[in-house]
This record gives sequence, C-alpha cells and structure tokens, in this order.
Amino acid sequence: MTQGSGALLVGQRRREQPAGPGRPRRNRMRGTRPLALVAGLFTLAQLVLVRPTLGLGWDEIVYVSQVTSHHPAAFFSAPRSRGVSLLVAPVASWTDSTALLRIYLALLSGLALHLALRCWRGLFPTRVLVTGGAFFATLWITLFYGPQAMPNYWVAVGALITVGCFLRHRDGSGAPGALWGVFAGAALMAWMRPTDAVHVTVPLVVLALATRRRRALPALAAGVAAGAVPWVIEAYAWHGGLAARLTEASRIQGGLGWHFAVDDQLRSLGGRALCRPCTGEMAPLVVTLWWFALPLLAVLALVVAVRHRRTLPTLVPLVCAAAVAFPYLFMIGYAAPRFLQPAYALLALPVADALWHLIRPGGRRRIVTAAVALALAGHLAVQLTVLIAAVDRNHDSRRDWARTADRLHDLGVRPPCLITGHQAIPIGYYTGCSSGATAGHNENTTVAEILRTADSIPVAHLTGPGATPPGYARSWPATPVGDLTARVAPRWSRG
Repeated sequence: MTQGSGALLVGQRRREQPAGPGRPRRNRMRGTRPLALVAGLFTLAQLVLVRPTLGLGWDEIVYVSQVTSHHPAAFFSAPRSRGVSLLVAPVASWTDSTALLRIYLALLSGLALHLALRCWRGLFPTRVLVTGGAFFATLWITLFYGPQAMPNYWVAVGALITVGCFLRHRDGSGAPGALWGVFAGAALMAWMRPTDAVHVTVPLVVLALATRRRRALPALAAGVAAGAVPWVIEAYAWHGGLAARLTEASRIQGGLGWHFAVDDQLRSLGGRALCRPCTGEMAPLVVTLWWFALPLLAVLALVVAVRHRRTLPTLVPLVCAAAVAFPYLFMIGYAAPRFLQPAYALLALPVADALWHLIRPGGRRRIVTAAVALALAGHLAVQLTVLIAAVDRNHDSRRDWARTADRLHDLGVRPPCLITGHQAIPIGYYTGCSSGATAGHNENTTVAEILRTADSIPVAHLTGPGATPPGYARSWPATPVGDLTARVAPRWSRG
C-alpha cells in the first residue's frame, strides 16, 4: 500500500467515526425519526378515518362502564380482563365524552407503536422497521381498533415489545434495558389478555431453555405474572377458582376444542367486527388476497434470513405469531378479525424484510420494484375501502342504539333503571340503565330479582324481531321501537 493510499484510508476512517460526544446521539435520533413519522401518520389516520364521535361498541361498553361514574357497570364475563378498563380510566373516569376517549386512545396507540418499533432497532434495518410498521398500521383492523377501548391492539404492541427486547437481550445489543422491555411487554399482554400472553411467551421460554440463555426467563415470568395477577385474584374471588374461571370462559366462547375457523376469519376480513355465527358469503378475493400472501412472504423471509445467517430475528417472531394465531384459527368456533392482530404485528417485520429482498439490486429490479409498489398501493386502497365501510356500518348501528335509548326515555325509562332482553348491554348503556339477563353468556340476574326491581325503578324488556317475550314481561304494555318491541313495567310505562 502506498503512502498516499494509506493516508486516504485513514482519512476515510476518521470521517466514518463519531466526531464528538454529540454525534452518536444525533445518529440515534436520525434513525428513530422515520419510526416516529410512521407512528404520527398512524395517529392522524385514526383521527381522520375513524370518527372521534363514533359511539362505543358492545365490548367497549363493558370495559368503559367499569371505571366511569356516568353509567352503571355492565356484566363482566369470565373471559374478560381489566386491562382495557384501567387503560381508559384516565379519561373515562371523569368525562362521558366519547370523542375525548377516541383522541386519547389514538394518541396513545401511536406512541405505543413508535416505542414497539424502536425495540427492534439493530435487529432489522430502519427501512424494514418503517415498512413493517406501515404495513401493520395501515391494515383496516389496526386503524379501526387503534382508537377503540379493545384489548387486541395492545396485545399486539406488547408482543412486539416482548419479542424485540428478548432478541436484543439475547444478542447483547439491548442489555440491561432490554430485560425491562421484556417485563413491560409481557405485563402489557397479560394485563389485556392473559391467555394470549402465554401463547406468545411459550416459544421464547423454549428458546431460552434450549440455548441455555436463561437470563430473560425471570423477566418473562415476572411480566406475565404481574399482568395476570388481577385476573387470577378475580378468579378465586368471584368465579370459584382459576380452573372454574377457565372452564366458564371456554363455555362462553363456545367450548374450546378443535374448530376449523380459518374460513370464518376470511369471512370477517370483509369488515365484520364479529362473525358469530359465521355464515354468509366469503369476502371477495381482492379483500383476502393479502391474507394468502402473508404465509408465502413469511417463508421467503425465513429463507432469506437463513441464507444471510441471521435466522433468529426472523424465525422467533414467525413462531410466536403462529403460536398466538393457532387458537383463533383452530380452537374457537367463531371469528373476529381483531383476534389475529398480535400475529399480524409479529409477521409485519419479517414480511417487510422479504419485500425489500424482492427489490434487491439486479437486472429485473425495476420491474419487480414496480410490481411490489403496485401491489402495496392496491393493498392500501382495499384496506381503506373496507375501513370506511366498517366505520359507516358501526356508526349507523350505534346511532340506532342511541335512538332506541331516546325512545325509551319517552316511554318513562330513565335512570336509575334496568334493561333486559335483546341487546340489553349496549342499549342499557346508552339509556343510562343497568342491564340484566336471566340466561346466556351474560346471565347476572333472575326473574324474581327483575320483578322486585320493577317495584322501585323503571324496568323495560326489549324483544328482537320475531322473538317471543319472556313470561314475566308478556303482560307489560308493548311499544314498537324501530325493529324492536319495548315492554315497560306497568308502574312506569308512559306508552
């Protein structure tokens, strides 16, 4: 090597090295800005596309009513966990404004996505994190449920944090802070849905035991335990023990066992919030095509990772995604698209890595790049179309609940009061009443209790189209309310 070339090489190395203590921080900030941009656009899209004035849905009502003083608490069934109620308490505990709650959750969900993506820095290039984050954030399911008081998005964020920090701790790039991330992510998952937390963490436990790198195990166990403690305490306090609560939860969910629900999930992708029973036509192929592409891209991502000797950052999230998706695809007799949000979040980064591999430098780069860009643009258009239709449909149904509540007020049913029968929980909430059921998944009262209650406060029974009212309400004055029939206890009826 000549003296001139040696001096040139030394100069180049000097330019590549940090010039001072402020330089590394600026580099780190520059690497996180694209992630912050994705999270910011995600928040903005929620506020624009999912109306802040969208009324609360059925499940949201159950969670929010536990912490608000403006409405009686709805029946809290065995499968549910208190995580969402605690999440919304800072807003719902002092105001009845749905718009404020939506804005709060949109901002919080955007911040959470940003933090979750940051946990994967060093495991994938920034461009992959940005692409994967954008893919997950633009699914209609993610946009629709981001500002809603529902648990599945938060399980997805917790899964990203847990798996990312676990891998960073394992390769030494994130220790010791990565252990705190493992704990926090696992606690968040268990706080929201303890069973999902177990499904996500089991592969991590197996990996830690198999490789004899067990320092992350206490953080995993402590996180799951910390999040699940309230659920376990409630099991013994109100459900007769942990086994009894799990049994009751299984019964409410239709009996956990072998159920092929893949086709049900495909039907729900067309914008159905709940597919139970899941009948009707399959969603159009243009709507479900991305769902079939996911496993193919996941396989490609794994092949690329093995070829480049960076298998674990791709294999681990794929295995965790399969573990958390399996019960909802093969062990439950109905479907809701939000159930698979944790799987989609974990798949997003390996899939993004596979997409970047497709457009690697080569003779056909321009053609492949154009094809991938066109496919992603079409995917985005489909997702936004399904989202807008889902928002409109849910806005109409929740507005119908509000109209029914107004009509019940006219009939003399005003707080304090009790609603029983068809859709008693949501209509009861909008009316300002308690809700009761003598049978079914939300059974929380008896006929004798309902009749005693009717002696002191207004009680109304709602009968659905074509249904027969129960014996205790057949003689009550009946009034059509939309497609329902309201029967109000005679002492309180103005009909």
